Amino acid sequence: MKKNYENIGVHIPEIMLPTKGSDLSKWAVVACDQYTSQPDYWFDVKNIAGDCPSTLYLTFPEIYLKDDDKEKRISNINSAMEKYLKEGVLELQKPGFVLLDRSTEHAISRKGLIIALDLEKYDYNNVSQTLIRATEGTVLDRIPPRVRIRENAKIELPHIMVLIDDPGKTVVEPLFEKLNEYDAAYDFDLMKNGGHIKGWKIGDEDNIKAVAAALEKLAQPEAFHSKYNTGPEKGVLLFAVGDGNHSLATAKAHWENVKASSGKEIMDTHPARYALVEIVNVHDDGIVFEPIHRVLFGIDGATVADELKEYCNNTSKAEYKLFTSEEAMQKALVGYKKYKQTHAVPFVLEGIFGILLVSDPVHNLEVGTLQAALDKLVKNHSHMEIDYIHGDQVVTELGSKSGNMGFYLPSMDKHDLFKTVILEGVLPRKTFSMGEAHEKRFYLECRKII
Repeated sequence: MKKNYENIGVHIPEIMLPTKGSDLSKWAVVACDQYTSQPDYWFDVKNIAGDCPSTLYLTFPEIYLKDDDKEKRISNINSAMEKYLKEGVLELQKPGFVLLDRSTEHAISRKGLIIALDLEKYDYNNVSQTLIRATEGTVLDRIPPRVRIRENAKIELPHIMVLIDDPGKTVVEPLFEKLNEYDAAYDFDLMKNGGHIKGWKIGDEDNIKAVAAALEKLAQPEAFHSKYNTGPEKGVLLFAVGDGNHSLATAKAHWENVKASSGKEIMDTHPARYALVEIVNVHDDGIVFEPIHRVLFGIDGATVADELKEYCNNTSKAEYKLFTSEEAMQKALVGYKKYKQTHAVPFVLEGIFGILLVSDPVHNLEVGTLQAALDKLVKNHSHMEIDYIHGDQVVTELGSKSGNMGFYLPSMDKHDLFKTVILEGVLPRKTFSMGEAHEKRFYLECRKII
């Protein structure tokens, strides 16, 4: 069977799964970049996993990145990987994909396909015209510590979700018409309100060829330029990174390091050239774009709003309004949204609700206007920190505490994503989220990268 489809950047992976009889509800853990300001969540996860084999011990939850024991934690991750491989916790599957269906309290079904992508076809820079691209800005200083985790890791575990723009539903969806032909991979409830997930092994050549052919059709230059009304100066965008942008950027950086140290002779055979991802159709009913909100910690509540206004005034005209309640703020927000030349960003400042109003903004999206101001604010105040939060309620809870300020951002229309990235480049970082935190991808499948 063909291993690589170089023209579309697809590699047929040899996936590893826990052996039959493993407790997958303890094995599978949510993506490491979730619940970064909620230590109680990760405390519960550790209690659930206990001493059982778990991806908790193979990954580095980002809530712990600032702790002093980073090197010890990385060493423990590498040791756990070696232990699981040696003891047969993971079982190598024959080359192929994994088809999956995830259900949560908010989505009856979200269909995906686990494949491997060629990192030679990926570039996360803003001007990239590669087949695989980031959709949001990449923070370069977030990559080195993540490379440190990956450089000695023997296996990778994906929480990367990559979108395809397939309105005809020709790639993933046809596979669900033949479920009786496939062997089951897993079927269980995910921990901590993560919903339910089912998986099937796709290892036969006919189905793999059908997936590749459908992707090749989406990547035909003539069809691409007609679809997006672009000229030949725009490269074909087949795969857009929806979640896990920094994880894929880390895999890319690691691969570049491997190439530099090993030479070109390993180009076609080294497993680190590829990264395991889940591809999902942006038109899938289970894909919902949620906003990613912001919360500032360690602020001086008496001055921070005025400073934000000052930073916005450097490029636009800004002011803010305060309200007696959240309900009054939301009512006023409806009126402000009617003004197309004004960005209205609601906030909660130590329990006081308000709206930041920016007239004639230089950025297209509210998130761009706010992020530019927050970057300046945090840069000029070393004691301040910013976190990226899912869910209005969490923002309200955190933003109501002394020394905190939370910002509520609007959601983006998922159908605008591909055209926006193609025409304008990457979006401001943390522009959207595919679902709430508990709906994010859980670590489950593995693949050797050494």
